[in-house]
Amino acid sequence: MGRLVVTHSTYINGLIDVLKSLEKIKGIKTISPGVLSRVKGHKEKLNMKITREILGGYKTIARKGRNAQEVYITTKLSREELKTIINEICMIH
Repeated sequence: MGRLVVTHSTYINGLIDVLKSLEKIKGIKTISPGVLSRVKGHKEKLNMKITREILGGYKTIARKGRNAQEVYITTKLSREELKTIINEICMIH
């Protein structure tokens, strides 16, 4: 079971629920939400996309509406395994 690091006071709506579901997955160690920013595009539903590999895990971008937030995930899972899990969890929420 992983650990969710809650450091900011502002998150994208629904992101914390998705991350709490994600932290229960075996193989995920730490989930750290990062910078929240505004973007030009518009996404109806919350989705997360793996953008690049980092030391010990992956950097993802969560998007909903006109907001985007970085999320760092430390894990032993492969990129494809993590992508599948993230997509399944985002569909549920």
